[in-house]
Amino acid sequence: MSKVKCAIIGSGNIGSDLMIKIMRNSKNLEMGAMVGIDPASDGLARAARMGIATTAEGIEGLTRLPVYKEIQVVFDATSAGAHRHNDAILRADGKKVIDLTPAAIGPFTIPAINGDANIDEPNVNMVTCGGQATIPMVHAVARVSTRTIYGEIVASISSKSAGPGTRANIDEFTETTSKAIELLGGAERGRAIIILNPADPPLMMRDTVIVLSQGATPEAIEASVAEMAARVQAYVPGYRLKQRVQFERIGDNAPVRVPGIGAVSGLKTTIFLEVEGAAHYLPAYAGNLDIMTSAALVSADHWAARTLAQEAAE
Repeated sequence: MSKVKCAIIGSGNIGSDLMIKIMRNSKNLEMGAMVGIDPASDGLARAARMGIATTAEGIEGLTRLPVYKEIQVVFDATSAGAHRHNDAILRADGKKVIDLTPAAIGPFTIPAINGDANIDEPNVNMVTCGGQATIPMVHAVARVSTRTIYGEIVASISSKSAGPGTRANIDEFTETTSKAIELLGGAERGRAIIILNPADPPLMMRDTVIVLSQGATPEAIEASVAEMAARVQAYVPGYRLKQRVQFERIGDNAPVRVPGIGAVSGLKTTIFLEVEGAAHYLPAYAGNLDIMTSAALVSADHWAARTLAQEAAE
């Protein structure tokens, strides 16, 4: 076997972008099936034109495709609610699941932070697009600080890049991202905000990260942030700092109040990011799609490489 066959559930913006990335960039994966629920979707039509097996009957339709028995890994780009149903069926059939929804059934995975730590888990969760872009920066501050009290992220994306699945998952987005700011970012308290920007022409994904920490110098934080940005750029070339990191000292004479923690002082770090997409499916302004699908692809590709190596050794 030269490559591992995969399927994508969700033929919308994220699924279609991921399909093209797999076909163009993956070293170890090949498309086996594209799954949707709308027979008229562009994603299904595009997949069919490229000779990929398709079904508009959801997960049940996928299980009925002849190629299903050959598929080893399935990407779910639907919704948090649908994923719970899909995951139960896929795992019962022994399929590896890469979750691009905010369902958070499996462990959070951000390649720049925890790499292949969860590679053998049956279900791997890719957090959210905002989480993939911003939580590495919270982590960059936390890893050089003695205490990281608070992390807040504001993800602003073009309204045109937010499909029905994204819009249906706004609550799950904020909850999942906030939790991941704490678990992966290292902050004691996390908060996430998403903004759908209706500007025309559309604006690129912009993110603001605010962290309150103690025990680190601005120089140490700047160096850590720069290294982390380079780490993310390795798989998302359009990821960049928009300007220099900003700092403000919060003194004991004028502390801020963090819910659940109380009055605290420290060093406030503000990081401004821009994510330009690779324009594989949607235009370059859709960096929110690009970072999500790129993170999912690199995680699955690493798993597939190891699977192929193990099969070759047997």
